[in-house]
Amino acid sequence: MRRTIATVCLSGTLADKLDAAAAAGFAGVEIFENDLIASPWSPERVRERCAELGLSLDLYQPFRDFEAVGPDQLRRNLRRAEHKFDLMERLGTDTILVCSSVSADAVDDDELAAAQLRALAERAERRGLRVAYEALAWGRHVDTWEHAWDIVRRGDHPALGLCLDSFHVLSRAGDGSGVTSMSGISGIDGDKLFFLQLADAPRLHMDVLQWSRHHRLFPGQGAFDLVTFTGHVLAAGYRGPLSLEVFNDVFRQSEPRRAAVDAMRSLVALEEAVGRRSPRARERIELAAPPPAPEPTGYAFTELAVDGESGTEVARALAAMGFAHVGQHRSKPVQLWQQGQARVLLNSGDATATAVSALAVETPDPVTSARRAEALLAPPVPRTRGPAEADLNAVAAPDGTAVFFCRTGADRAGWWADFILTGSAPDTGTALTGVDHVALAQPFDHFDEATLFYRAVLGLDPRHDSEFAAPFGLVRNRVVSDPHGRVRIALHGTVLRRGEWAPGVPDPQHIAFASTDIFTSARVMRDRGAPLLSIPDNYYDDLEARLDLDPTLLARLRECRVLYDRDADGEFFHFHTEVLGSRVFFEVVQRIGGYAGYGAANAPVRMAAHREARRHPS
Repeated sequence: MRRTIATVCLSGTLADKLDAAAAAGFAGVEIFENDLIASPWSPERVRERCAELGLSLDLYQPFRDFEAVGPDQLRRNLRRAEHKFDLMERLGTDTILVCSSVSADAVDDDELAAAQLRALAERAERRGLRVAYEALAWGRHVDTWEHAWDIVRRGDHPALGLCLDSFHVLSRAGDGSGVTSMSGISGIDGDKLFFLQLADAPRLHMDVLQWSRHHRLFPGQGAFDLVTFTGHVLAAGYRGPLSLEVFNDVFRQSEPRRAAVDAMRSLVALEEAVGRRSPRARERIELAAPPPAPEPTGYAFTELAVDGESGTEVARALAAMGFAHVGQHRSKPVQLWQQGQARVLLNSGDATATAVSALAVETPDPVTSARRAEALLAPPVPRTRGPAEADLNAVAAPDGTAVFFCRTGADRAGWWADFILTGSAPDTGTALTGVDHVALAQPFDHFDEATLFYRAVLGLDPRHDSEFAAPFGLVRNRVVSDPHGRVRIALHGTVLRRGEWAPGVPDPQHIAFASTDIFTSARVMRDRGAPLLSIPDNYYDDLEARLDLDPTLLARLRECRVLYDRDADGEFFHFHTEVLGSRVFFEVVQRIGGYAGYGAANAPVRMAAHREARRHPS
């Protein structure tokens, strides 16, 4: 299917938007009226530029407040429409989007609305144009697709058809499921479906107009069931483009080429999901079919970029946590540290700050994983390698973190063979077994992009959304994970950060290691000099008041400075190191029962403790 994007989705001038759409691989654009009005280019120059870029002009929009009005207002509306038809001819586009009226002049009369839309369609047809009628979710009298479709049928004109917008359909269900709203779409006459606009959105309880104008997302970034919705539209016989129409404050301030790539990735992933859900649709229509995502089986390693000072500090902390320096890279300044199945690389090449620089995901088929990433527009990471060193596939996540695809065999071949083993053995006395999750701070304007990236490229599903008021602002959290929890990536970010999160710490990141015995881990690490974070007694007094814990358990938590959370499925224990270098710390966790969360309620306490430790180092 052809993929189109509305210019309103992107930032910049109209010229910037067209360039970005073409660079991302879109076949066409919807021209949003405001973008054209503000452009110094004539409609003929816009048409010429689109032809140069290989873009079709698939829709001109919006034409507002037309139908169900009195005779005088109708004459004014028809005059306005003729001017827009002139403009469309100059642009070289043949379809105009007419939104259901929100005007106080409109009356609740379906026959009148249909007759006036028919009159508009007759004028459009004489020029070889079409009218696509769309129900706005906040329309004065017409606010559902069913109502709009009924009016289109009453109008009964070949140049009058329906535009379906996923936001206007699915927002009517409140939670975005749209089960009842979608049920009849597949019964629409496909020839009367003139255009399809797609947008996702988070579940929000607010005025639908504000929800629409500020919080739409690209498919796969929100909570709407766009797979089922799109499947119904295709089942009805729709053969036009899949077009994105997303109003979002962040996207309209982001670099347009980057946003356009994010948009294209969302459509490729949506097409794949529709084809997987509906094989019949895939047989009738050519939908994107990137290589299936091999299910990740864990972390091969996590890489930290360190400088000379922080490298020593991090290495000392890892040693106290039971890790051993088990290998040295043959040609690069990279150390391999291991404890159980947890492997951490310390890369001191050209680092100016401490950061999580790479994740290596275990996959049964690294080549297929890399091909899928390429099909989903993930930029490859250029790498230099020495003779006989492993040729690893890596792509860049939106925040710049490199994502490697690896297969660590029992014979220690592949990436492992790039290291000269030291012969050191990890100390199992700290009870660590592997990596529970990795937490990555995200710039606010890349948060949803990162969600889609990990969801589409790695096949991880978003879960455990949360927000909490931290000492330095509202923090947003979202975890993307495989169904078995073998690869969990916790994304977090703040809307606005004034000053530093803690002295010298711009945005914290951490690696969480799994323990089989949290208290043994804490005691042994503390005795070995690990820089463990101190938690104030007020926290444990509050635990006692809130949860009525067993006094023995509470005493152990207090003694070891372990944080605690529980839900209906189980319990969660965790403690942390101080911040090492400029932004990284380690966490140790133990899950009991079916607890699948991350102790988000404890995050403000941990953040305040980190700041205190940073301000008053021991």
